[in-house]
Amino acid sequence: MAGNTLGRVFTVTSFGESHGPAIGCVVDGCPPGLALTAEDIQQDLDRRKPGTSRHVTQRQESDRVEILSGVFEGTTTGTPIALLIRNEDQRSRDYGNLIDTFRPGHADYTYWQKYGIRDHRGGGRSSARETAVRVAAGAIARKWLHEKHGVVIRGYLSQLGPIEAPFQSWDAVSNNPFFSANAEVVGQLESFMDDLRKAGDSVGAKITTVAEHVPVGWGAPVYAKLDADLAGAMMSINAVKAVEIGAGFASVAQRGSEHGDELTPEGFVTNHAGGILGGISTGQEVVVTIAIKPTSSIRMPRRSIDKAGHPQSVETNGRHDPCVGIRATPIAEAMMALVLMDHALLHRAQNADVKTETPKIAGSIKKVGSSAGKKASPRIDPESHEK
Repeated sequence: MAGNTLGRVFTVTSFGESHGPAIGCVVDGCPPGLALTAEDIQQDLDRRKPGTSRHVTQRQESDRVEILSGVFEGTTTGTPIALLIRNEDQRSRDYGNLIDTFRPGHADYTYWQKYGIRDHRGGGRSSARETAVRVAAGAIARKWLHEKHGVVIRGYLSQLGPIEAPFQSWDAVSNNPFFSANAEVVGQLESFMDDLRKAGDSVGAKITTVAEHVPVGWGAPVYAKLDADLAGAMMSINAVKAVEIGAGFASVAQRGSEHGDELTPEGFVTNHAGGILGGISTGQEVVVTIAIKPTSSIRMPRRSIDKAGHPQSVETNGRHDPCVGIRATPIAEAMMALVLMDHALLHRAQNADVKTETPKIAGSIKKVGSSAGKKASPRIDPESHEK
């Protein structure tokens, strides 16, 4: 199977299946000299892991990460970093009735047609369980980006099913199981999910991810655009069906006089472009929003076929997220970190010596999405973060 590696300079190659003994990845291209411990990675894994509330799958996984290589005496050596997360709570018997039947909305049918063999236990390689190693690798990228450039990557759930959750404060995100930045709607989200779970159905979600203090100049035109790579990385997340950069689909109804982000000596007036122009970062917030489809594993009977093409009725039991988007915020953050890390190293390799006389203006005077209408804080000078 090809297609298991992300990145050009900072690369991540993942392996493992949902019900195998372990999942893991090899991170290559990480610069030497970064202080790194398992606990640095564990913090993000704990935010993603299952069983954290009644609204998500009750599969109990500690998701304890093991660093097998690439770190010596607490510091990265520049050699490949191997990360391992052992599976502890598989219940493969829950999938016994799916050996010869394809679940609607899943990769069962396409995997079978492509490879002629599939692991029916929890989806095998196509399971969202694989995203844990993305979060682990992303934690490394996130730490390096913050230490070297002051980059801060955060995300929040901006819509769950029909319920919109407009941004209010980053402080709210860590205080509820939905990663909502709007404390006022949490009670409504709780009630909605309780009713959904009792009905045996599922729903989708929208996640917004924001990277602050990204320097101007990351990315390249044509085939290495920063926004193209971000879109591809986000679309690689299980169940993601749409990606927006900045204003996204709303830009269809905007006029050029509104959408084009004007420049002033004090900063960009708006950020409808989502911090990227011509595939290159502007120095503003990079804003990416993803749409996640409803979970395909539901208790309600659904029509399908078996391997012989005969009609079947499928009711998926086992432990599943009624909305996979609830745990997706740390995953989206990780994918943004991985792409930004790769582009930071690509920029350093070719363009680190480029200097212009034009001053680097601040970010947006008005921040779009995360804190619209507020004056932007001064952008951190990347030079001050170089060791």
